[in-house]
Amino acid sequence: MKCLRPFLLAIAPAVVLASCGGGGVPATTSQAAGNAELTSIQNLMRSAKAACPVVRPNEAQCDVLVLKTGVQPALAGWGPSDLQAAYNLPSSSQGAGQTVAIVDAYDNPNVASDLAMYRSYFGLGTASFTKYNQTGQTSNYPGTCAGNDDWCIEIDLDVEMVAAICPKCAIDLVESNTSSLQDLGAAEAQAARLGTHIVSNSWGCYTPGCTWQSHAFQSPGVVYLAAAGDNHYGSYPPARLAKVISVGGTILEKIGSKYKEQVWPWTAGGCAHGVHKPSWQHDPGCKNRTANDLSAVAWDVAEYDTFNSEGGWITVSGTSIATPILASVYALAGNAASQPGAEAFWTLTTQQRQKYLHTISQGSNGLCKEKYLCTAGTGEYSTYSGPTGWGTPNGIGAF
Repeated sequence: MKCLRPFLLAIAPAVVLASCGGGGVPATTSQAAGNAELTSIQNLMRSAKAACPVVRPNEAQCDVLVLKTGVQPALAGWGPSDLQAAYNLPSSSQGAGQTVAIVDAYDNPNVASDLAMYRSYFGLGTASFTKYNQTGQTSNYPGTCAGNDDWCIEIDLDVEMVAAICPKCAIDLVESNTSSLQDLGAAEAQAARLGTHIVSNSWGCYTPGCTWQSHAFQSPGVVYLAAAGDNHYGSYPPARLAKVISVGGTILEKIGSKYKEQVWPWTAGGCAHGVHKPSWQHDPGCKNRTANDLSAVAWDVAEYDTFNSEGGWITVSGTSIATPILASVYALAGNAASQPGAEAFWTLTTQQRQKYLHTISQGSNGLCKEKYLCTAGTGEYSTYSGPTGWGTPNGIGAF
């Protein structure tokens, strides 16, 4: 039986973990273990490295957190086979002819070779991968991400998660000149001009006064996804925009061949104050846009990156994992051009949700007045929660 992954207990705020050994991540223990294990996970998160720690006004921050470096991927971190199995995905047969676009800041000069290493290790075949600058050229790339926070780790994670979920997909990486909202907006528009119908954004703006031009996320026939962020309760741009699918995070556990998930307690999500409530949202506790819409795993995933301090295999956390995963599920479904974005998940029937989504019923990302906006499995919206939205994929039927 595979060593258990970290698992959030239903009783807030206790998250209890114990050591797995062999280079793995901590595993589940009983509630009786109490404060010692709660301290363990808090210490692990305290020692986690934010790849993009610098927050400046009107600049975006990438969402990936580095947990451990110098690990062996066979012993630590979720890989493609578990990610595909947990969400019942047809990754081996679907996705040919589909393109997922990734928008990130600065240039990772090693991204192609890092992606090739990841795919080779996990037997995913050769990549169909193209890197562009924000004007659509396949040259004249931005300055390197080294020294510009460390978007290199984010870039590698994003393209590797697409490969993990949809190995037959093509990947377009569009690199903006800087992490300014103006440059990222230009890259966002360029991604749509390249012809993709799916754009994944694993970053957000978490400082007051972020000014977004929402039209950058409104190209007809394009589904936009954005990471909710790793800041506990709250909603931030661009994920909070009504046309964008706001992606929350979970903690994944495997016991034997069975998978379970609960809220990743650092995921953002909640009532997006100041954003007009879409006509297709009718939840009673938020007069504005309610986020998140959907979620996927955001804890303990294996990544290959040669720009971290040790160079090589690392384990990472953050909603920036979940976002390209869900973007790739759209590619497996193959009909993103006809989908309405976030609205689709709010207008599914109860029967469709039960069949095509895994409901997340335990865990919380903080405190809020209306409990369902920060705690799973509560109140009238017992199948919806702000942290994880309507749940995680169970196949491709909801996409």
